[in-house]
Formats: sequence, structure tokens, C-alpha cells
Amino acid sequence: MCLKNIFSFLFLYLGVISISHAQNNTSYWQQHVNYTMEVDMNVENFQYTGTQKLVYTNNSPEVLNRVYYHLYFNAFQPGSEMDIRLQNIEDPDGRMVTEDKKSRIATLSETEIGYLHATTLKQDGVALKTNEEGTVLVVELAKPIPPGGKTTFDMEFKGQVPVQIRRSGRNNKDGVALSMSQWYPKLAEYDFEGWHPDPYIAREFQGVWGDFDVKLTIDKNYTVGGTGYLQNAQEIGHGYEAKGTKVKKHKGKTLTWHFKAPMVHDFMWAADPEYVHDVLPMKNGPTLHFLYKNDKKFADTWTKVQPLTAKAMRFFSDNIGEYPYKQYSVIQGGDGGMEYAMATLITGGDKPGSVIGTMIHELAHSWFQHVLASNEAKHEWMDEGFTSFISALASNEIREQNKANPFENSYKAYYYLVNSGKEQPQTTHADRYNSNMPYSIAAYSKGSIFLSQLSYIIGQENLMKTIKKYFDDFKFKHPTPNDIKRTAEKVSGIELDWYLTDWTQTTNTIDYGVKEVVADGEKTKITLERIGLMPMPIDVLVVYNDGTQETFYAPLRMMRGEKANPYPKLKRTVLEDWPWTNPTYSFAINRSFSAIKAIQINPSQLMADVNAENNLWPSEVTPKN
Repeated sequence: MCLKNIFSFLFLYLGVISISHAQNNTSYWQQHVNYTMEVDMNVENFQYTGTQKLVYTNNSPEVLNRVYYHLYFNAFQPGSEMDIRLQNIEDPDGRMVTEDKKSRIATLSETEIGYLHATTLKQDGVALKTNEEGTVLVVELAKPIPPGGKTTFDMEFKGQVPVQIRRSGRNNKDGVALSMSQWYPKLAEYDFEGWHPDPYIAREFQGVWGDFDVKLTIDKNYTVGGTGYLQNAQEIGHGYEAKGTKVKKHKGKTLTWHFKAPMVHDFMWAADPEYVHDVLPMKNGPTLHFLYKNDKKFADTWTKVQPLTAKAMRFFSDNIGEYPYKQYSVIQGGDGGMEYAMATLITGGDKPGSVIGTMIHELAHSWFQHVLASNEAKHEWMDEGFTSFISALASNEIREQNKANPFENSYKAYYYLVNSGKEQPQTTHADRYNSNMPYSIAAYSKGSIFLSQLSYIIGQENLMKTIKKYFDDFKFKHPTPNDIKRTAEKVSGIELDWYLTDWTQTTNTIDYGVKEVVADGEKTKITLERIGLMPMPIDVLVVYNDGTQETFYAPLRMMRGEKANPYPKLKRTVLEDWPWTNPTYSFAINRSFSAIKAIQINPSQLMADVNAENNLWPSEVTPKN
């Protein structure tokens, strides 16, 4: 897929023509985990027990005296932090409340709740003192872990799968028995900012890079899919065996599935006795697995989703970087759509378009989160926003949507947020937005605009080069906002500190206007004004009465550079830099006032100008916004 065609939506609104880290790389470090787990699942009462051996490598320059584990399933209990937050937020997630907006968690019985407890925990054979605080286990170490040191934690744990409420659970609305995400005691992340033992409120996650070796014993009638490569396929069967071979029947009631997942930061699995398991090997790509309920109302959806998954996989590999694993699974389960390592959970339905759109988005997360593992809780816009950006491009191409602007909905949502008066900076922690609406738009829509608007600043070609270099430089790491900014600077030669600061750390808005157009002898003087607090470089299109057109470009002085001409078929004049302090900016064009038909700021509409009405002269020309 040719990059030069990806941004074919650049367009003009006048209807007269159509134009097709806070850490630096040298000092970077990250922790490493190696999980070995054996789990027994009782499908009758949805309870499970397990053992976990965790080898932890402290690659930090600090001595560690304690560690933390996430115990996510404890959120699904009356009185939990998730429950209380749900009862007090003004616009609760519809999946988590009853029809009368009451918390579904608040009324769970003992057999319906979720829980996860460490029954024993040792460090290198020595029993440890622990304190369970809701969804976080605080662990005081028997001996400190020095820089570069390793230690081994041995744990026995038990859990109960909650009824399906959020992300994971049992018996979801499609009837999937087990959607097992956030199900095991998971070591919290420690990085250059310190520990991140966030309580589970409902939203985002973070994990330590490492390797997983998991043995799952479950009723033999259940088909399992998820993270990792199945090691004993010929013993298990269920569609994993080599094509054309037979699997011996097992006399017992259970099977033990053995999975290994190298270099991931999470492990999910799902299971159901009625799963259909389809396999689609990709040429020069991973093997795709599809697991879905054997129900005729889902058959059309899950047939149509398969070839498009292969197309989406190819699109993302071509335009971000090659998918690094040999397998990917699309699994019916969960409560909507949620990404995990090497797999996703998606609720099925009788409308294929909805599932296909969700699949494309969740698959894109395999790059922006499961290879580029930013801290979702602190920088949710890097995860959801970048995914929304690239999945919009993918959908437009592989689904042949032919949208003039694939990002139109993101801009509309952002303008709605601005006008609502409820916007909070994107630096707000994901759990601490006042309500769901500003979180969702800030993360998904404004996060997507960060990239589409960046293409306006540095140019389309440089943006796509930036995305590829960002992937190459930071895959299997934990990139921060500064890392994507610095990557774009290195690619484009343009300084972008101002952009990262204003767009993500403030709620400053962009609003430029054509203030005045007056005759100046045989020339015409155009005066622009900056009304909003956020500065930007400005593209100006001038359309003449004789049908000709040209553009003028006023770089922002603190960019210390300029982008290439986005409209190569039109003459462009590069003007003097516009210092951000100056509220107005004037320039002259060598055509008479009477020769001008119209003038437009931001013809591509990629600059998120909150007031398009003052972007056009004469003002009676109405923009299509």
C-alpha cells in the first residue's frame, strides 16, 4: 500500500478545485519478568487456583525494598473503589450499570463477585509480609533487590471469575463462558518515574515486559484461545493440531493447555464449549485464529471478519512496522472490544460492520500498546489516539469507504468537547477525569488529532516516516510523549516542543481568522489574526476570479523550520515566520483586490481550528464543516 495515497483526503472547501521521553535513549532501562504459572479452572463454580513462579530482574539503578501486585478481580465486589467510583460519576459506563443507572457491582452476591488472593508468597524461599489493599497487594521484601539483581517470587493464589461486567468475566451477553483478562496476580510496573500500583477503577492498564509460560487445566470440552503459542497442540486438538492429523481422545474430564508467550506485557485467554475455531495462515505474515460461538446469528459476522483481518494486518505492518509475532487471535468474548497481547476480545453480533470496525481498531492496538507499551493510565491518548488515527486510515482503505476525510468524526468530537466546557488536559490520569465523555474524547479523538494535525505541521510524508521510526526505535519499550515528539523532530528538522506542550498539557484552543483584506495600490494586503491561545503555522489559499489559485505559508517562528508544499500542483509562497506573541500578521500579494474571489485559512481542515466561520473571506462563503 503506497504511503503517498494514504492522505488522499486533503481537500479544499471552496469547491473550485480538487487536490488529490523523559528518558533519553542512552540511559533507558526497563524491568523484566518471567512468569511460570499452572492454573486449575473449575467451570462449574468459576473458581480457580494456581501457582506462580516469577523471576524479576531489577534493571533500574535503584535498590527495591518492596513490590506491588495487581489483583484486578477484587474490583468486582460491593464497596470496591470501582463500585464507589461507578456510583459517583455523572455519566457511568452503560455496561456497568442497570437500566436505572445503578451500579451492577453493588448488588453482586458471594457467588457472583470476583476475587483474587495470594494465599502464600515467598521471595527466594522466604515467606513475605503482605497487605491486600483492594486491587493492590503491597509486598515488603525479605531482602532488597539491588540494581541489576534478580529474585524469585513463588506464589499460590486463588480466584473467582465475576459475572461479566467490565472487560473480563463469565457468561457475557453473547453467552461466552470465560473471558479471562486481568485474571492473574500481575506485578506492577516500576520505571524511571517510580512504582505504578494504580487501583483498578475501570479503565487502563500497564505491564512489565517479559515471558509467560502458562499451563491451564480445564474441562476438556472447552476450546481455549488467547495470548501465546500452544505448545502441545497435538495433544489438545480443538483445531490447533496440524492439518490432516488426528488427536487421541482423552479419557479424563480435563485437558491441560500449555502456552508460551515471549516478550509480552500481559496474558489473556478465553474459553467456551461451543467455540468454532477457524485458522487463516497469512502469506508472509502471522497465522490468524478466529474463535466464536457456534450460533447461526454470528456466522455471517465471523465469516466476513476473517479476510479483512488479514488485510488490516498487512496494512498496519506496511505502515507502522512488521507485526513481530507469529500468531494473532480474534476471539468472541468480553464486553465490547479490548486489546491484549497477540489477541483481542470482541463481542459478536448480527451486524458485521460493527465487529469489523472494532476488530480493525483492536488489531491496531497490537502496535500502539502491545509493542509500543506506553503508560495507558497516564498517557491514554498515545494508546487510544494513535490507534484511532491509524485504524481510521486502515478502515478507509481496506473497507473501501472512500471518505474525503477519515478523521472527520475525531475533529467533530473534539469541537463538541471544547464547546461543552468540560475539557481537561490530556495529562489528566485516565481514572481522574470528571466524567467519561471528556476522557473518551481526549483519549480517542484529540489523541488521533495529535497525529493528523502533526501531518499538517511537518507534512504527510514526514508524519508517516515518524510513525515508522517511532516503531523501530521504541518497540518492546515504554515510550513517553517526549519520545514521539523527539522522533518527529529528528525526521522533520522542525522543533515541536511547543506543540506537545500546548496540545497535551493545556486546554488552549486554536482559532485563527482572516481579519482584513484591503487594496494596497496594485497589490492586496491580507491581515490574519490569532484569537486562540494555541499557536500554529498557517496555510492560506487564495482563489482568483480567473480560476487560478495559489497558497501562502506562514511558518511559526519557534518551529525553526518549514514543511514541504502540501499542494505541489499549486504555486506556494513561503512568508516570513509568524512570532507566536504577535496577535496579527499581514502580508501582501501581487494581485489587485478586484482579482480575488476568496481566501481561506486551513484548506486541508487538518488544523483543529475551533471556529471555521472566520477562516474564509468574504465571510458569506460558507465552509463545509
